[in-house]
Amino acid sequence: MAASAPAPHATGFPAEGRCGFYVAKKKRFCRMVAAAGRRFCGEHAGAAEEENARKRILCPLDPKHTVYEDQLAKHLKKCNSREKPKPDFFIQDINAGLKDETEIPEQLVPISSLPEEQLEILIKKLKKVSEGLNSTLKDQIMSHPALHDALNDPNNGDSATKHLKQQASILGNIEKLKLLGPRRCFVEFGAGKGKLSHWVDVALKDAEEVHFILVEKVPTRFKVDGKHRKENAVFQRLQIDIQHLCLNRIPVLSREKLPVVGIGKHLCGAATGLAPPPACTDTCLLFLSVAFLEMQSSVACQCREMDLLRPFLSQGGRPEVSPSLWTERLCKLL
Repeated sequence: MAASAPAPHATGFPAEGRCGFYVAKKKRFCRMVAAAGRRFCGEHAGAAEEENARKRILCPLDPKHTVYEDQLAKHLKKCNSREKPKPDFFIQDINAGLKDETEIPEQLVPISSLPEEQLEILIKKLKKVSEGLNSTLKDQIMSHPALHDALNDPNNGDSATKHLKQQASILGNIEKLKLLGPRRCFVEFGAGKGKLSHWVDVALKDAEEVHFILVEKVPTRFKVDGKHRKENAVFQRLQIDIQHLCLNRIPVLSREKLPVVGIGKHLCGAATGLAPPPACTDTCLLFLSVAFLEMQSSVACQCREMDLLRPFLSQGGRPEVSPSLWTERLCKLL
């Protein structure tokens, strides 16, 4: 990896103590901190002439970052992506649908490799079992005064405005359903930086006994939930795949018995289906996301759809199935 050599008058110079690698795509210098006496940060150390003898490779646990090849063993022991002890609220595949333990595993094959006759039979059966489901979703685009100033900030770009409108719409729908109040536990699935929970907290103002549980599968940078210091609101972040999350075992929920409002802004269809269903806790009130703003009917439709599809999904979410199980499993649903 070689650092490009931009003209000083066009890009200036890196800030003191920061990496000297010029990121051409972003048209600026890297902003990571460089170690004392070094010109580049660890990620761009290969650009330094004195570091060229050492090879950096992708981390096998997380290819989003690199590591020196001769320090790989040491890195794997402390990498943030290493497997950690499972918490009490981790139950393998608890939200992945029922499994038949007596079923003999067979080799999974892609749907695309099935004969046309089998696919036609499958399509007919899927249409039959989905008859009567309300598949028409009604848009409920709303807003909330808590985001008024942020939405009218002239410095917002198109992306920021889009996200703020989505967050405001979710807050508006929560308030319409009279769920924006004290003594609640808001569980945000696919929390990312936690901005949706942040705006819920802003909208609640000084409401008492409010808890936020932010569920995210991967480590996230620039989180905003860690900046909250209000005595009335408690933020807790769980790093876990929602496929394995048992809400009943989360200490605050089992101890406080608070009503639960599940929220999420950008879960994909499969992740929405894997989110813990209302049956997982006696106090679950609602799951609300941008994609499903017609609450009860859309969520019921989505959950039923995932119940139909789960038997045919591999752990990666791809539709793979053993041909001999197509008819058997679908007949159980008829």
